[in-house]
Amino acid sequence: MKELLVLFISAFVLISGCIGHGDDRMSLKVTSVFKNGEPIPSRYTCEGADISPPLRVEGLSDKAVSIAIIVDDPDAPMGTFVHWVAWNIPPVSEIPENIPKKGVVESPIHVVQGKNDFERIGYNGPCPPRGHGIHHYHFKIYVLDTQLNLKPGATKRDLEKAMKGHIIQYGELIGIYERK
Repeated sequence: MKELLVLFISAFVLISGCIGHGDDRMSLKVTSVFKNGEPIPSRYTCEGADISPPLRVEGLSDKAVSIAIIVDDPDAPMGTFVHWVAWNIPPVSEIPENIPKKGVVESPIHVVQGKNDFERIGYNGPCPPRGHGIHHYHFKIYVLDTQLNLKPGATKRDLEKAMKGHIIQYGELIGIYERK
């Protein structure tokens, strides 16, 4: 219960700058090869190719300067586990699958990536402990009014701090996964 409260407060603090400005900043629609609340294909997990899934973004503001991504799992046994931290993505309607696992990526699109809780750069997919049940993976997309001055390898906490006051839109897609 305490972890859920901390997660809620963290999310509220991050997006609170998006509320009450007279427009709908929560209108960003995020889709992928899996639907909201449905299983993530194993290709995008540790039991498959472990590559990032494609993410489609609809309703992008014409004021967008960059996109940031945080993917995490609040169901992890030791608390929320971070799977991907990325930023300075150009305002595109689709982030392709299989973003290379390095600090600065120029192709297929420009991305700067941070360190996840596997202590690696880039995306590492769902990999919950066997028998731990279904985990929920939150693919959070933040549209920003600026580029961020963060070095590759920054953490989720670093990214959240840098984004504060710059989030103009937010959208989220939740996928589930269970290892048996």
